[in-house]
Amino acid sequence: MAFSSAARMTETTRLLRDLVALPSVNPMGRPLHGPQIFEHQVSAYLEDFLRGLGVFWQRQPIAPKRDNILARWEHPGAHRTLLLEAHQDTVPAENMVIEPFGARIESGRLYGRGACDVKGGMAAMLALFARLVREQPRGAANVILACTVDEEHTFLGVQRLVQSALHADAAVVAEPTQLQIVNAHKGVVRWHLETHGRSCHSSAPEQGLNAVYRMANVLLAVEQFAEALRTAKVDPLLGPATLSVGRVEGGSSVNTVPDLCRIEIDRRVIPGEDPVDAPAQLAAFLRQELPAEAGFACSEPWFHAPALSPQGSRELVAVLSDAIDAVCGSHRVTAVPYCTDASTIAEAGIPAVVFGPGDIARAHTSDEWVALDEVEQAAEILYRMVCAG
Repeated sequence: MAFSSAARMTETTRLLRDLVALPSVNPMGRPLHGPQIFEHQVSAYLEDFLRGLGVFWQRQPIAPKRDNILARWEHPGAHRTLLLEAHQDTVPAENMVIEPFGARIESGRLYGRGACDVKGGMAAMLALFARLVREQPRGAANVILACTVDEEHTFLGVQRLVQSALHADAAVVAEPTQLQIVNAHKGVVRWHLETHGRSCHSSAPEQGLNAVYRMANVLLAVEQFAEALRTAKVDPLLGPATLSVGRVEGGSSVNTVPDLCRIEIDRRVIPGEDPVDAPAQLAAFLRQELPAEAGFACSEPWFHAPALSPQGSRELVAVLSDAIDAVCGSHRVTAVPYCTDASTIAEAGIPAVVFGPGDIARAHTSDEWVALDEVEQAAEILYRMVCAG
C-alpha cells in the first residue's frame, strides 16, 4: 500500500503515522539525553488532538517531560464507563535497520519504533474516540481515554492513574494481541543482588577478596532455584513461574580486584503470588544452599506488578468477543507470559483485558511494523464494543 498524499490516508492511518513520527523513547533507567527521550512530544500532540475535538481532557504530571493525558467522553443516560488505556512510550531505537521515526508505509504496513508496541493500538483508540464525538451513537457507554507514560520500564504512569479518582466499570489495555483477547498474564518483579569483597592491586590478588568470584558461586545456586521454580509453581493457564538473570556488572578496572558485583533479576509471577515476596524467597534458598561466607545481599524490588487473572472480566470478554466476531468472524481468548498495565488496573478494582492490533513478535524488533488493516479493524471493534453500552 502506498499513499500519494496525506489526504488519501484514513484518519486512523494518519494518526498512526503522526504518532510514530514523534519519538517517545523510554531511557529504561539509562542516562540518555536528547529530544527523542521521554513522551513529551506525543503528549503535546495528544493535547492538540483532544483540544480539536472539544472534549474534557487533562494532564496528569508524573515526572519532568512525562505526563499522562486523560480525556473523557460522556453520553447522556449511559449506564457504564469504559477505560481505554495505551502507553505513550517506546523502547529505545538503537540498532534498528529502518529509520526509527520515518513512519514509512509500504505493502499495507507502517514501519517505525512503536508502530506495533503500542502506537497502532493508540491510533485505533484515538480514531474511536473521535468517531464517538462526531457521531454521538445512542446507547453507548461513557469512555475515559488514558494515554500513560513509562510502561516500558517501571509503570509509573499507570500507577499514578489508578491512584487518582478514577471510576470505570471495565478497561481495555492496548497491546499487540493480533486482535485477540488476553484475559490473563504473568506479573513481574525486578531487583538487584550483590556480592561484596575487598579490592586490591591485581598483581597480588591474594590480598583482596574477589566479589566476582563470589558472584560466580551465587549464580550457580540462583540457576538451581530457577529450575526448581519451574516445577514448584505452575498455573494451569500461564504455566510456571520463572526467574532470569538479565544483567551482571562488577569491577572498576582490569587491574583491580573487584569489591562489588551486582546482578539484575527478573522474576515472573503467576496469580496467587505476591511479587514483593519474591526476593526473600530467593534469599532463603541461597542461605540454605550456600556457605555463610558467600556474602550476598538482595535489594528491595525496584519494580513490581501483579499477575492478571481472568476472574472478574467475564462480562467484558463477552462484549468484546461479540465485537471481534462482527468484524473478523471469530476470536480467541488467551493468556500470555508478558506483563502489561492491565494487571495494575485490575488490582485497583477495574476488570481489565488486553487487546490491540499487531503481533507481540514484532514488538521491539529492528524493523518494527504493524499492519494497517489490523489498526483499522481494531478501531471498528472498539467502536462496536463501546456502542454495546
